Amino acid sequence: MSINTDAAERSMDSTVQYTDAFADSASARIPLRAVDDAEGQQPGLRPGSVNANKLEKRIRRNVGKAIADFSMIEAGDRIMVCLSGGKDSYAMLDILMALQRSAPVEFSLLAVNLDQKQPGFPEHVLPAYLDRLGVDYRIVERDTYSIVKDRIPEGKTTCGLCSRLRRGILYNFAQENGCNKIALGHHRDDILETLFLNMFFGAKLSAMPPKLKSDDGRNVVIRPLAYCAEKDLSKFAELKAFPIIPCNLCGSQENLQRQNIKDMLQGWERETPGRLDNMFAALQNIAPSQLCDTQLFDFASLRSDNTGGDAAAKVD
Repeated sequence: MSINTDAAERSMDSTVQYTDAFADSASARIPLRAVDDAEGQQPGLRPGSVNANKLEKRIRRNVGKAIADFSMIEAGDRIMVCLSGGKDSYAMLDILMALQRSAPVEFSLLAVNLDQKQPGFPEHVLPAYLDRLGVDYRIVERDTYSIVKDRIPEGKTTCGLCSRLRRGILYNFAQENGCNKIALGHHRDDILETLFLNMFFGAKLSAMPPKLKSDDGRNVVIRPLAYCAEKDLSKFAELKAFPIIPCNLCGSQENLQRQNIKDMLQGWERETPGRLDNMFAALQNIAPSQLCDTQLFDFASLRSDNTGGDAAAKVD
């Protein structure tokens, strides 16, 4: 069987160009890791400084690589960018708008915020910010707050019901407005936290995929920040001075399971820097034959290569 090495090389070159164009980076490859400790010791990041430029370049490169690795964005896509008012979704919109100018394909963005009618929610913040950006946007108003408060007893976690209601509204809105992709702002740390939540409380080995199709098949969800560390995104939010809107629906989240997992992972990272990088790399280096799921690997058909007679003769 002959292999067309020229075609293979052209395909590889195309992938590299695709990644580089999305990341808008002409310099050497930047590792998928958080801000170095040495950089973190600098007296703050100043716009235009070397450290600030390095941070933004790293985040853009990580987003570009995730987009390329999982074919998140294709020509003609209309992407609904879900904007909560938190640091991650602000960063995602900022980076996607920047990448539009250098991407190898044309795509459009629609920023969408779901106003859940929480008491005291600053309704003016997002419209004012989005108007300044000049991006196409919609504010969807749905009173999910009252539904959640009515159905969830006081003191219980509201996140599950809230997220299901929010997901259903946004999925429908995307279809109604011609968006074939939905971009969510989950990052690397979110993915790892979900992995451990599912192991500890769901008895299954699963996390958040960078790209997925909804159960009803109507929507494709992408997570462009999948390779980005939360530490980087926090610094980026400070650098950009995003108008952060806190989520008060859940009240104090100190005792929530996800917060406990986050604290555990951050404790590990402090004790052994680089551990989160290794754990995330493990999600991309899976060996089903070394696990215990008979649906993923055919353990029943495993047989020795030796015949009984030959093996006996060699032992003697």
